[in-house]
Amino acid sequence: MPFSPHPHDLLDHALTEAGPLARDLLNSVQDELDAQPQHFPLREAWRKVRAHFVTDFEGRLIELLQAGRRGDDPLHRAPAQFGGLESLSLVDEQQALQDVAIAHVAHAAEELSRAELHQIGNFFAALRGIARARERDNPLRPALFAHALHHALASSPLGAQAQYELMRVAATPLARALNRLYTQACATLHAANISDMVASHGHAQSDPLAHQRLAAARGVSTRPTAHGTLDGLSRRVDAVNSRPQGLSSHGPLTHRDPLAPAPFVRTTGPDMLSRLYDQILADPRLLPPLKALLARLQIAVVRLARTDSMLLRRQDHPTWALLNRVAAHGMVFERADDPRLVDFLRFMEAEAQLLVDAPTPTALLFQQVLARVDAHIDQQARQSSERNAVALAALEREQQRSDWRELIRDQIDHQIAGAPLGPRVHRFLQTAWVDVIVAAMVRHGRDSREAHAAMEMVDAVLDSLVTPRDLADREALRMRLPVLIESLVTGCDSIQLSEVKREPALSELMAQHARLLRGLPALDPSERRPAAPPPASSAASSAPASADEIVKRLMEERDSQVPSHWLSADVDRGELPTVPVQLYNEHDSPDARAALQRWIDGLQIGRWFHLFIQGDWHTAQIAWISEGRQFLLFVGRDSDERLPLTRRALEALLSNGLITALEDDNVVQRAVDTLMSDLDGG
Repeated sequence: MPFSPHPHDLLDHALTEAGPLARDLLNSVQDELDAQPQHFPLREAWRKVRAHFVTDFEGRLIELLQAGRRGDDPLHRAPAQFGGLESLSLVDEQQALQDVAIAHVAHAAEELSRAELHQIGNFFAALRGIARARERDNPLRPALFAHALHHALASSPLGAQAQYELMRVAATPLARALNRLYTQACATLHAANISDMVASHGHAQSDPLAHQRLAAARGVSTRPTAHGTLDGLSRRVDAVNSRPQGLSSHGPLTHRDPLAPAPFVRTTGPDMLSRLYDQILADPRLLPPLKALLARLQIAVVRLARTDSMLLRRQDHPTWALLNRVAAHGMVFERADDPRLVDFLRFMEAEAQLLVDAPTPTALLFQQVLARVDAHIDQQARQSSERNAVALAALEREQQRSDWRELIRDQIDHQIAGAPLGPRVHRFLQTAWVDVIVAAMVRHGRDSREAHAAMEMVDAVLDSLVTPRDLADREALRMRLPVLIESLVTGCDSIQLSEVKREPALSELMAQHARLLRGLPALDPSERRPAAPPPASSAASSAPASADEIVKRLMEERDSQVPSHWLSADVDRGELPTVPVQLYNEHDSPDARAALQRWIDGLQIGRWFHLFIQGDWHTAQIAWISEGRQFLLFVGRDSDERLPLTRRALEALLSNGLITALEDDNVVQRAVDTLMSDLDGG
């Protein structure tokens, strides 16, 4: 008599196999490294890992499996709390490199055990009472084992590139080991006579986005190899209509299943539009209220078709662009009562009414509605990023700290050249005060009042060391010195500069001021440092300057400010090599660079994407793009889910097929492809 498996049976078996699996993987990876000459350079890195690999892998895997046994999501991450820079975890190229490796390992296991994972996923979906199997509801999914593998490698002193390469080496051995584990789990289900049930559970309502995620993980296009177009569909319909009645493209018509779609014979323009719209409304990704909205828009679309002959010829017609935009934005929400979807549908009600009530709908009217829809989506997205705007801006500026430090240091060197500074003050302005200026730029912005005030202090110090001409000048200097010293102390406090490091320079500066107030020069002539010799080329080409010219030039240099070129400097923040590409081959080629640039330039606030970040798939919307497009903030379906990414991280994800725009697979294109398939006989 078949037994009834307990929900924990499969997980308990996996827990008992965690140790043997870790030891088997240890030996299998070593065999891979020894067998393939191209892997020989990795053997030294693997040697650093071997001693603790089994313990680290097994321990992490047991943690993840036990979380699944408790009913928790093993890979769940708490949403970021707001209020500061430290609350945001920036996804940079190093993090993206890890995600690419985790996705590769998980995909290798999915490819080898697709049938087994289908049954196991449906089993857990049935236990949870879920209508369709979702990847994240399977507590034995390959991503957990990929995470455990990454944890075991990251626990050793290896660089990101070495971890990435070892993950790829271990992908096939781990996939084979998991196939054995999954096969045993399916045998357990078969022994309980429930394998047929779980094989079909949720089949009719399978995840409509799964094909995108799986194809993206492979780094290939999610679309069919041959795409239909509206113009092509119209021409095919015209060709069918031009044949003698009773014939199809495949010969005489035969008896047809009454439940099959009606054939495209003697189909008129209105008929084709009706069938096309039926296919759009049949898209399983659309929630009922969204379908109701699109159905209402059909009234205006049909009326437009009577006067606009290009509607069924142009795929880029504003009408189809509007439908695609509305559908793409609405289909990301999993619940019809999501506040953001409800707000969007409320907005669309007025726009739909405008189109329906128009006496003669036009393409221009649809274009105007599309522009307002884009503006509304943009505004919605920006509102969701307001709480993080300050922290994100600071995050971007933080990445420029080292570049700004170098630029400010060069400018200060230019300003203080030849100035009567003591050695300690000279060093203080070259080092500590550079940090004060850069810190103000990072905290408050490069054009902020605080940053400009810190920069102006350099000129204030130099001005304070000009020898007073008379008693009135000495008295004026005496009056402004307390404010000057207080500002310097405040600047030191802003970077928490210790007393030991600030006191020698400030004491030397005050001693120089004391000399000036006694009518002496700030620097004793015997202590003045010789001016730096001019470049050889300029020394040879110009005559010696007079004393008056030298004084004039020094005064002009003292009055100079930080030049504006650093404000718009194009900073390259990448520190790691780019991941080998699949979709955008060879980053060094002009075509690949141009393709990446076009993709980045085309990103818009409000657009939705599927992306593989921090070891899991997310559906997220662009809510903020930095001025230089080097940083972006994505907001997930859960409005508390924040994903700040660098441009380099995005490029790595794109190159490995781990990010795809929802609108790349739009409802109109899917409807056209379905009708073309019907026209071709299935």
